[in-house]
Amino acid sequence: MITVGNLSVVFTGHTLFDNVSFMIQQRDKVGLTGKNGAGKSTLLKIISKQLEPTSGSVSVPQGFRIGYLPQEMQHNTGISVFEEAKTAFSEVLNLEKEIDDLSHELSVRTDYESDEYHDIIERLNDAGQRLSMLGSGSMDGEIEKVLLGLGFKPEDLQRQLDEFSGGWKMRVELAKILLQMPDAVLLDEPTNHLDIESIQWLETFLAGYPGAVVMVSHDRAFLDAVTNRTIEITLGKIEDYKAAWSKYVILRKERREQQMAAYKNQQKMIEETEKFIDRFRYKASKAVQVQSRIKQLDKVERLEVEEEDNSSIHFRFPDAPRSGKVVLRADAVGKAFGEKVILHDLNFVVEREERIAFVGRNGEGKTTLSKIINGQLEHSGKVELGHNVKIGYYAQNQTDTLNPDLTVMQTLEAVARNTTTQQLRNILGSFLFGGDAIDKKVRVLSGGEKGRLALARLLLEPVNLLILDEPTNHLDMRSKDILKEALRNYNGTMILVSHDREFLDGLCNKVYEFSNKRVREYPGGIFEFLQSRKLENLKELEVKVAQTKKAPEIKSEAKQQNREQDKQQKQVQTKIRNAEERIAHLEEEIKALESSLANPEVFNEQGKYNELLTRFNGMQQELSQEMENWERLMQHPS
Repeated sequence: MITVGNLSVVFTGHTLFDNVSFMIQQRDKVGLTGKNGAGKSTLLKIISKQLEPTSGSVSVPQGFRIGYLPQEMQHNTGISVFEEAKTAFSEVLNLEKEIDDLSHELSVRTDYESDEYHDIIERLNDAGQRLSMLGSGSMDGEIEKVLLGLGFKPEDLQRQLDEFSGGWKMRVELAKILLQMPDAVLLDEPTNHLDIESIQWLETFLAGYPGAVVMVSHDRAFLDAVTNRTIEITLGKIEDYKAAWSKYVILRKERREQQMAAYKNQQKMIEETEKFIDRFRYKASKAVQVQSRIKQLDKVERLEVEEEDNSSIHFRFPDAPRSGKVVLRADAVGKAFGEKVILHDLNFVVEREERIAFVGRNGEGKTTLSKIINGQLEHSGKVELGHNVKIGYYAQNQTDTLNPDLTVMQTLEAVARNTTTQQLRNILGSFLFGGDAIDKKVRVLSGGEKGRLALARLLLEPVNLLILDEPTNHLDMRSKDILKEALRNYNGTMILVSHDREFLDGLCNKVYEFSNKRVREYPGGIFEFLQSRKLENLKELEVKVAQTKKAPEIKSEAKQQNREQDKQQKQVQTKIRNAEERIAHLEEEIKALESSLANPEVFNEQGKYNELLTRFNGMQQELSQEMENWERLMQHPS
């Protein structure tokens, strides 16, 4: 477990945390939340020992391991994806070498009764126990499984890490943490660089992870799927909710209403007391009562309630000029970079006021097709825009295209046409650039500020085809909500590339899935698409099983399969419960043996000590096998 005790952090006179204490238990799945600047990332850095607090402590049991994934980090060069992921097993590799070296040393020594000889035996036992706990037999298979789950293709594993973007490098770092299976995993915005399929894989992995998980994320659906506890940082303190995000929002509203009621009552009491003191301060007959009220006020512990953050993006897109019914038509469109084919023979039509979501694994061509439609890439085949179509394009790397030497105001002035300075100020104000902020250089802006500035540029000219590639990266939840509302009210045609399922929900009425160089069209919203994909896979499975059956038998066969599946699921659930009970029993036995082995009297009885040590090693190995069995059942419950 992790124990945070009386933690305080002060930066340049500003108190970020004020005497905060809480505990994180073995299988807690915690979502950290709070206003921008509340200290979420700072808290992760302190828990992971990357940063020292001003006062207080973070304590963990001896041997407790923490894996930490920050938002940004340095990456190794000159190494393949697979070899970099393999460094996660450095402890295993070092232990294997240590065991070989110690075993060799024992084989050549003859001083069996010496302290040095017994010391080598003890070190060898310790190394063996640790290796047994970590496991090493399926190292390569585990590496491949995790990398493929996070979106890498088999042919990617031997490619140089330098060939991949920063987002893909972050996936390798995430893979290393998951492969190490630390006792606690700390993740700072882990979904920023993942596609929908990889997010779903990570959800399943983390939800069944045997250790603790603490994470910061702006992906509501991801938080709901993984977490069972939410810690809110507010006014330097924490509010602890035993609930995932959606339930937390409800509970927080209830708690805030109670806090506001208590706060208003206290303020009323303070105001009335102060009026009494001011009124009778100089009347001798009231001196005793005045002093009593003054003492009463001094003893009052003043309540505080964090102000609601009502500052956020407030805007609407300009009305879209009317276009023709057909907005764009693609005929036999293809794209290759050298010998690598990204898209092949795409044929589709986009009609006026359609709202289309581009989804699929990273690298399948979503951004490539967006750029082709926007006229930024040469390609084979033909893309025709309809009558009077005007495109507004927000690129995934749009923030990189901003001139770092311009100010915020100059950035808009560079593209503005027939727009007054006051109009530009109004637009910037709606994107939280008020006062002196408009004179900031782009180079000093945060990632979120750059994203908002790039979105602001879209408002300077009315368009009827919006193409937005990952517009929510670096936006907090409140800003995402306002952007989503503005897009709901937009009356033009829209193409959205996003991995954020909750953001896409309600914004699209058609989904284009990118896979194997082609695009497949699904009518309906994003969750309808996800449901249809699962149903489609099941139907494909049933078709294969039923191929040898006669048509009239299909219905009864499907019912039989459903009954068999229910039976198998119940059997698996029973196995999971049995495994958990066995794990708990073994952990208790091992703890008792550890206590006995630490007893000096037992240590002096060599025969008894060796017997207990043999049992201890056996149970450690059995526990490791049982944990692997439990993890396998949890990851493949059907």
